[in-house]
Amino acid sequence: MKRDRKGKKENPEKEKLDKAVKETDGTKAARDTYDWIQSLTSALMFCVIVFVFFIRLVYVNGSSMYPTLNNNDLMLVSRFLYTPDAGDIVVFKKDAYDANKALVKRVIATEGQVININFETGQVFVDGVELKEDYIRDLTHNKLDFIGPQTVPEGCVFVMGDNRNESTDSRNILIGMVDARLIIGKVLYVVYPLDEFHKVQ
Repeated sequence: MKRDRKGKKENPEKEKLDKAVKETDGTKAARDTYDWIQSLTSALMFCVIVFVFFIRLVYVNGSSMYPTLNNNDLMLVSRFLYTPDAGDIVVFKKDAYDANKALVKRVIATEGQVININFETGQVFVDGVELKEDYIRDLTHNKLDFIGPQTVPEGCVFVMGDNRNESTDSRNILIGMVDARLIIGKVLYVVYPLDEFHKVQ
């Protein structure tokens, strides 16, 4: 048996085995790193897809939805297979060409329905039936530009804030009937502040 330079006996079989083990360990480490990167990439892609096509996180800006929503509340908004319905709280783009201009309001009437408001008594009527609105701050006395009755056009919704007399909404000619295609989604939850986490209704 041959000896190396330090006088130790050489063992070719052991050296081959050690070399094979080192190569195996290196290959395993590289494979583990690749698998980890692949898993992380898949998770990130999944999150991107979910947030682009299914849900969004949106901050409330202002007090037009008080007392249901407060300024700076962080909302979870879903757009998955969503069709607007009366009573839903929705986030929509004010301008089709500017995604940053988003508002949050409650859907009061949908396409084909007739909306009318008695500003003296503060009553809101849809198809001649008075709405029972236990979610509003005050009765609706602020007329803005509204002249009723009005029929909601096809593909549109009529929206108002729950803080009726401090809200710029479909009563205002600058907002008017909202094209449903501009709706980003329905508000599901307030997720921040954490101590205020709750389902939105």
